Amino acid sequence: MKHGKKIRIALLYGGKSGEHEVSLLSARSILAAIDREKYEPIPIGISKEGRWLPREESLKLLGIEEIQGYLEEGNSERTPLQKNQLRSPAPDGEIQPVSFYFPGDVDVIFPVLHGPNGEDGTIQGLLQLADLPYVGAGVLSSAVGMDKVIMKRLFAQADLPQAKYLSFLRKDLERRLEEVFQEIEEVLGYPCFVKPANLGSSVGISKAKDRNALKEALSLAARYDRKIIVEEYIPAREIEMGVLGNDDPIASIPGEILPGNEFYDYEAKYFDGKSQLVIPAKVTEEEKERLQELAIQAFKAIDGAGLARVDFFIHKDTGEILVNEINTMPGFTPYSMYPLLWQHSGIPYGELIDRLIDLALKRYEEGKSI
Repeated sequence: MKHGKKIRIALLYGGKSGEHEVSLLSARSILAAIDREKYEPIPIGISKEGRWLPREESLKLLGIEEIQGYLEEGNSERTPLQKNQLRSPAPDGEIQPVSFYFPGDVDVIFPVLHGPNGEDGTIQGLLQLADLPYVGAGVLSSAVGMDKVIMKRLFAQADLPQAKYLSFLRKDLERRLEEVFQEIEEVLGYPCFVKPANLGSSVGISKAKDRNALKEALSLAARYDRKIIVEEYIPAREIEMGVLGNDDPIASIPGEILPGNEFYDYEAKYFDGKSQLVIPAKVTEEEKERLQELAIQAFKAIDGAGLARVDFFIHKDTGEILVNEINTMPGFTPYSMYPLLWQHSGIPYGELIDRLIDLALKRYEEGKSI
């Protein structure tokens, strides 16, 4: 990047995962807020079929009508963006080359991709091989943060307090379903939560109150992933913390979710508008400090970078604080907790984008010095 020029930031969004629409919401929000005097955003959409789209189609994917303004090159003195070729499947299954603007003369990538093939280390590996700076966690921490089972095993090794859980493969449901039922009932009991191990935004999650509901919940989770996690029910307040930084991360103030539905599912998160986000959460100073401490420990346990949201339970009866999970690319929609937490912690949305880009560039430079 040359001094005095706009920073070209390629915004990568969409993708094949079940969180495609969530990614579009995040990308629209970032495009609307990014400082156009400082940055030249380059939209790169990925269709649900996995096809990388040229810029005009990328903007249409977002539902942006005023395309021409985004197609203009912001820095006439810089090298024009390369039009590259990628062999990608068309919707009819035929393999064909697709023109797209990537990587070209780009300073940093912001992969606003949620779920598998975006938040799980796959895109991060591609960007690493392309020798490009990118926002967020690296290959290993992205993969670990996506897989709830591996994540919880690392949390256990770091002595972080957690709820009880069990994990199964899709093959287990086909070969020994009765044993799966018995193990869940003996170890966790009812109600319990059933989730795909490698998905976010509460996609595919169910609360099972009896065996019939458990069978349906396992079947639903198995449609999204070959690995399934089942967790004990905790009568708890749901608290979330933002983490920002690389080797010396900081934690935000806590926020609390008051679900509009029975639990904080996909509809409650993004569409029904009934759930409430209480920021700051009503916790004691001691609880706040403990939450911040645990959030940073969880971030470091997976070797996080850039950003993460760490989710907690505070047991309603005992007051015990339990780490639930970490999300290495939390949503950036207008309703998302992560940017709201930092806004209430004194870092407004635009500055948060600045900091994340700066952290990505610093991490890249540090890597180059090794």
